[in-house]
Amino acid sequence: MRSLAIGLLIVSLAGGYWLGTDRQSQRQNAVLENAQRDDRNDLYQQKLDVAAHWRSTAAQNAAQAAAAAQAAAAAQAAAAAAKAADDAARKQQAASRGGSRPPATPGVPVPSSCAQFTGNQGIACAILHEFGFGIDQMSCLVPMWNKESHWNERDKNPSSGAYGIPQALPATKMAKYGADYLTNPVPQIRWGLSYIQGRYDTPCKAWSFWQAHGWY
Repeated sequence: MRSLAIGLLIVSLAGGYWLGTDRQSQRQNAVLENAQRDDRNDLYQQKLDVAAHWRSTAAQNAAQAAAAAQAAAAAQAAAAAAKAADDAARKQQAASRGGSRPPATPGVPVPSSCAQFTGNQGIACAILHEFGFGIDQMSCLVPMWNKESHWNERDKNPSSGAYGIPQALPATKMAKYGADYLTNPVPQIRWGLSYIQGRYDTPCKAWSFWQAHGWY
């Protein structure tokens, strides 16, 4: 009986130890599982945060890219327009300089004292005396009307509409000196000299004003 009691005691102790060990293992396993679950939850939340951040910045990045592309296109268009305008201005200037200069009309003979001037400048030199100007005034009249029209009787300012050698505005002012004022340099020159005489007294005074202001 004593041996049986001892055996039962040993079995009881072993069973208790085994139950305790099993409970401890279960608790450890539960803690480990909870830790792993927390890690998985943290990783999932990080993925959610990254996705939310990408969505919030994607629209802003797309808008910035579109704005940059639009600005680049506008700059390219402006550069092309500026080049086209510059090319057109150069062509117009070349045409004005290369335009034909008709000889003096039969009604306006060019004196030998004006031999150094040709074309429309020769006509102007011949007409100077009609307004009481000496040939010395040509030294001022030539550069001033070069600036205005290059002495082209068909020159027209695309912005203001000023026309002809003296750049009359409007052109109809020159009709006083001839109905063909749009194509004939004579009425244009006569009107221009009359305008200078009335406003500035002489071509050289008009040229001085032009140099200071860029117009006369």
